[in-house]
Amino acid sequence: MNLQLAWRNIWRNPRRTVVILMAVVIGVWSMIFLAALMRGIVDGMVKNGIATLTGHVQIHQREYPADPVVDHRIEDPRSLIKRLEENLPAGSRWSARVRVNAVAGNARHSAGVTLVGIDPDREARVSFIGTSVTRGAYLEPGDPTGILIGRALADKFQTRLGRKIIITSQDAKGDVVSRAFHVAGIFQAEMESTEKNFVFVDLAVAQTMLKMGPAVSEVAVMLPHYRMARETAVKLRRIIGPGKLLVRTWQQALPLLTAMLKLYDSFIFIWFVVVFVAMGFGIVNTTLMAVFERMREFGVLKALGMRPGRIVLTVETETLFILISGLLIGNILGFLSCWALSFNGIDLSALAQGVEYAGMARIIYPVLQFQDVIDANLVVLGLGLVVSLYPALKAARFSPVEALMHT
Repeated sequence: MNLQLAWRNIWRNPRRTVVILMAVVIGVWSMIFLAALMRGIVDGMVKNGIATLTGHVQIHQREYPADPVVDHRIEDPRSLIKRLEENLPAGSRWSARVRVNAVAGNARHSAGVTLVGIDPDREARVSFIGTSVTRGAYLEPGDPTGILIGRALADKFQTRLGRKIIITSQDAKGDVVSRAFHVAGIFQAEMESTEKNFVFVDLAVAQTMLKMGPAVSEVAVMLPHYRMARETAVKLRRIIGPGKLLVRTWQQALPLLTAMLKLYDSFIFIWFVVVFVAMGFGIVNTTLMAVFERMREFGVLKALGMRPGRIVLTVETETLFILISGLLIGNILGFLSCWALSFNGIDLSALAQGVEYAGMARIIYPVLQFQDVIDANLVVLGLGLVVSLYPALKAARFSPVEALMHT
């Protein structure tokens, strides 16, 4: 009977009920949808950071991160690769690279770049470069003169496919070496800085040019899921043992991105609090207004013997019905909004420079996490019932004489 009375009571004033219901719906929808957008931003940043030659796990000489020169190289990559193939989780992929600072130049321009020697077949399954060539062709294994450059670098150098580019760097003996390459392909990356910074040649060609023999600068590993990085890194450190080699996860290789992930978690929590505070005021005000309008009703009920606890339960039940209805509608709208944007996302190409500065992808796809949905619903339901206790206790404290005198 209490449930039936509560349901009828909330529709005695449909306009007021609809207003508070809309507040709950908008609050729940905004919590779910904007949390999904924030997760989408973070997910894009993580994927972009990992794909831009970071991988889930990196292995290199201990001094290499602080000073990425040819002297800090892995002299015997064969034994390392053999251990990786025996111990990596099923579905993992790896790629060995040479990566050194260099200078690229043509007849008119020059710029500092990072020369990356890659195994074209393996690298295509590990980093972004395998799917990013938009003009020309991807590197052929063993191509002695082919080079891949970014679109932004091609525009800066005013060059095109087939044109010559000179790469200059320091070899393993400390001598300055130069080699001419022809542009085989032009790639487009998420960030313009990536297009300006990296140039790619065949791994064997880079090793020959820099007189490195079979040595490499690093080995990057892609796992079935990025959450496996820490566990895999611990296992590899144990297998490789202490020495000159350093095993780093993507979190360690990208400390700024790791800090951003924690910051976005805080943003989501703060957003939930802000939305609920705004919504909570609406719940309290509307419920309090309904309580004062029904003061004579509560007075009659108390005069007939209804206990204060039963009155509190009645008001709380009415609030519960409104919250549950708002949660159902808000969740449906939140899911539909995320589903609608999952196809094309939100294109921020017009704001490319600002987006790139923040490390964000140019297109944001919402990522709906089950935990965010649960948190949003629990916050609204739990705290909604808590804030409605004030009007409910107010109604329970009315004395029958005071309530019956109210007009």
